[in-house]
Amino acid sequence: MRKFYLLGLLFVSLAMFIQIPVVANAQQETPAYAKWGQLAIKEVKEKYPTAKIVDYLHEGKEVQGASTIEKFKLWLKQPDKEFGVHVRISYQTTTQEVEKIEFQESTS
Repeated sequence: MRKFYLLGLLFVSLAMFIQIPVVANAQQETPAYAKWGQLAIKEVKEKYPTAKIVDYLHEGKEVQGASTIEKFKLWLKQPDKEFGVHVRISYQTTTQEVEKIEFQESTS
């Protein structure tokens, strides 16, 4: 009888060990492009109000003289089609003043 008690206790202990979630307290840094990504999403929502944004990708940035261009691709879904929109946000690097925002639709 004592063997069954110890065996049961072992199984319960193992079950408790397996079920304990591991909590990681790692801090995630906000990427430098987050501000521009939020702007890209806002502008796309205004331009395509009936579309749902289903995916988002930061494609990188280019520095051209005193300007920086942040590049994003958003995938949109409308009732009748799905398509991508490339968004290019050009801004003054030092002041972060937006110069222009360009949109280009794509099928892939």
